[in-house]
Amino acid sequence: MPEPGGDGVSGATPSATRDLILLHGLWMPGLAMAPLAARLAGHGFRTHVFDYASRARPLEIHAERLVRYAREVAPHRPPCFLGHSLGGLVVLEALARADAPAAAGVVLLGTPARGCLAGRRLSGYPGGRWMLGESAALWREGRAARWDARAPLGVIAGSLPLGLGRVLGRLPGVNDGVVRLEETEVEGMRDRIVLPVGHAAMLVSARVAAQAAQFLAHGRFAHGA
Repeated sequence: MPEPGGDGVSGATPSATRDLILLHGLWMPGLAMAPLAARLAGHGFRTHVFDYASRARPLEIHAERLVRYAREVAPHRPPCFLGHSLGGLVVLEALARADAPAAAGVVLLGTPARGCLAGRRLSGYPGGRWMLGESAALWREGRAARWDARAPLGVIAGSLPLGLGRVLGRLPGVNDGVVRLEETEVEGMRDRIVLPVGHAAMLVSARVAAQAAQFLAHGRFAHGA
């Protein structure tokens, strides 16, 4: 599976307007997704931001709420989903439920599907477990690292090591400053691309938005574009 970095992609607009539900990561409000939502709206998507209390409730509760939310905002046509970091785990959990809605496509941004070394380090510091809240076990162990749904799943990983995870010690291998490349792997994903961007910067990157739009419209990233 090729994974070179890609540039911004043009011509990624879907053939018809799709609903796209975006989820933020840990410690972030829904408003953090506004720049990315605006860029994706420019690619022809009707965007909706799902806000949730990232550290206050278990993953299963967030997933249950997301299922209901998806049915409310897109009752007539399967929506697309995009989750950043912990938000990607919520998407995976929601779409693995027996009552999950159909999805047109899914993109994960820097999602620690197989756990996170930086998160494990943080949980070992005084107050670290409190900071992670109900998400602590997910950062230690990951969740749902297998994709069995029919909808295409794409993963965007970062290779610019700028993030809070570096404060806790060096992260081996390719990483975005919080999540390492190997931690983003989901068995059954259709495609993955690595872009020179840090973990939080994914939310304001035109390049990330263009590649996400490309995948949701065509089922593949534009490698080498």
